Amino acid sequence: MAGKSTGDLYNGLSSAPGESEYPSGFPQNICDDVPQEKYLCSNCNNLLNKARQTLCGHRYCLACVNWLMRNNMNLVCKKCKEEDPNLDNENSILIPERFFNDAAINKEISELKVHCANQGCNWRSTLKNYEDHQSQCDYALIPCNIGCGHMVIRKNLASHLEKGCAKNMLVCQTCSHKMSQAEFQKHTCQSSPAKERKPSKTETREKNRQLSSAKNKDPCRFSEVGCTFKGTKEKVKEHESTGLVAHLQLLLQVISNLKVSCLTTISKGDGGKAHVSGTEFKLTELEESLASMQMQGAVEVNGDLETDGYTEPSISQGAQKEQLGEFKQKLSELQQKIYIYENIVTVLNREVEKNQAAVLALEHQNKNSQDNIANLELQVAEQQGKLAVKDLLISSLHLRISALEEASHDGTFIWKISNLSKKMQEAAAGRENNLYSPAFYTGKYGYKVCMRCYLNGDGMGKGTHISLFFVVMKGEYDALLSWPFKHKVTFFLLDQNQREHVIDAFRPDLSSTSFQRPVRDMNVASGCPLFFPHAKLKSPKHAYSKDDTLFIKCIVDTTA
Repeated sequence: MAGKSTGDLYNGLSSAPGESEYPSGFPQNICDDVPQEKYLCSNCNNLLNKARQTLCGHRYCLACVNWLMRNNMNLVCKKCKEEDPNLDNENSILIPERFFNDAAINKEISELKVHCANQGCNWRSTLKNYEDHQSQCDYALIPCNIGCGHMVIRKNLASHLEKGCAKNMLVCQTCSHKMSQAEFQKHTCQSSPAKERKPSKTETREKNRQLSSAKNKDPCRFSEVGCTFKGTKEKVKEHESTGLVAHLQLLLQVISNLKVSCLTTISKGDGGKAHVSGTEFKLTELEESLASMQMQGAVEVNGDLETDGYTEPSISQGAQKEQLGEFKQKLSELQQKIYIYENIVTVLNREVEKNQAAVLALEHQNKNSQDNIANLELQVAEQQGKLAVKDLLISSLHLRISALEEASHDGTFIWKISNLSKKMQEAAAGRENNLYSPAFYTGKYGYKVCMRCYLNGDGMGKGTHISLFFVVMKGEYDALLSWPFKHKVTFFLLDQNQREHVIDAFRPDLSSTSFQRPVRDMNVASGCPLFFPHAKLKSPKHAYSKDDTLFIKCIVDTTA
C-alpha cells in the first residue's frame, strides 16, 4: 500500500503545486469539437495535460497525479470507485510506481483542433501550440507586473502602467516627491533641493566592492602607448591576443610623434644628422610595414579593435610577412568561394529562366483552356435551349395525339369527370368556374364540337344547378359543311346504376351566333343552365355521382 508521498513522484514531478497546477488540464471549451472521453482527466475532467496512465487503465494529468500523491494516503482510482464502489483491486491503488507516460494519447491530444477562449481573439490551431499562444495572447488577462493587484488585458498593460496603476510611481530628483506618470508630467518642483540622501549600508558596501574590484584589475601591456583596457589576467591575455591592430595603431602614433620630434632636432642643428638619418630610415620602414598591416579589416568591440588570431604582439619583419601570407591565403579562399557562389547563382538563374518559361507556357495553356470552356458553355446553353423547344413540341404532340385518341367521330361522346367533390369546391370558391370536355366530331369530316360544364351553375342556375352547354368549335373541314349548325343535341346525365338517366335536348337557334361558322377557336356556348339540381346529386335511389365520378353523354343527331 502507498503511504503519503513526501517527495517527487516520478520523472521529475514537482513536490509542490504551481500557481495553476491543480486542476492542470486544458479547459474543454477551447476544443472546436466535443472531446472524447478518453481525452479527459479522471480527476479534473479537463483535457489531459502530460497524460499518465494507471495500471487500471485510467488516465490523469501529470500535475493531478502529483497533487493527489502529495495530499492523499492509500488513494484509490476515482474512476474505478465510480464504476464499482465495492471494488477491491490492487491495481486500483494509486502509487507513483504504477503510473507511466501515455505517449500515444498525448500525441492524439496534441493534434486536437482548438481555439483561444479569450474574448476578441481569433486564434485557431492545434493543442500543441495552445500554451505558446496563451503566453503571448494580446487578449489574455494577466496580473499587473508591478503588483497593484489588478488583472489587465495584455495589450492594455502599457496603458494601465501609464495611466491606471497605483503602484507605478516616479520620484522627483529635486524634491524626492513620489507621484504617478500623469502627475509627474504636470509636476513643477518649487521647493529647494533636498539634502543629499545618506547612502545606505548596502549601497556603501556595493560601492566599496566596485572600487576594490577596480583596484585588482591589471592594465594592458600596451598601456604605456595609450591602451586603457583593464581586467583580470585572463581578460587581459585575451585582449592582448585579439587587439593586435589596435595596439599597432597606438605604436604607429607614438612612432609618428618620435619622427616629428627627430625632424625638429635636425632643423635645430646638424650635429647628430648622421645618427638621426639612420633612425629616420628605420622609422620610415617600420611605418610602411605598420601601414600595410593597418589596411587589414578590424571591428571595434567595447572600445578595442579585434583582428584574426595573431598571438604574439611583435613588429618583426618575419612576423609581418607571416601575417601577410595568412591574409593572402584567406583572400584567395574568399575569391574561390566567390567564384563558386557566382557559378551557383548562374545555374540558379538558368533554372529560374526555365521555370519562368514553363510558367508562361502554363499560363498560355490555361488561357486557351478557359477560352475552350467558355465556348463549350455557350454550346451547352444553345443545346439546352433547343432541348427546351423540342420538349414543348413533344408535349404539344402528346396533347394532340391524346385528343385524337379520345375524340369520337360519330356524334356521340361520353365525358368522364373525376374528383367531382374537389372540382365542385373549386367552382364554388370561384377558382375554376367551368370545365371543357375533349373535342369530338359529328362525323369523320363533320363538325368539331365539345361540351362546357359549370359545376356550380351559370346564369339562372348559379349555386343551385349544374349548367351544361354545347360549343361549336373551329374545325378542319368547316368550309365543306353547311351553316348555320342545325342538328338536334341531346344531353344525358348517366345513372351508374342503370335505372333512370337525366335527359335534356334542344334544337339550335339558327339566328344565334353560337351556331354560325366559327371565326375563332370556338363560338359562344349555348345549352341548359338548369341541367341538373345539386340537391339530387346525392340521391340514394340513383348513382349519378359514384366513386366521386360523373358521366355526361352527348348525342348529336345528324340523320335529320
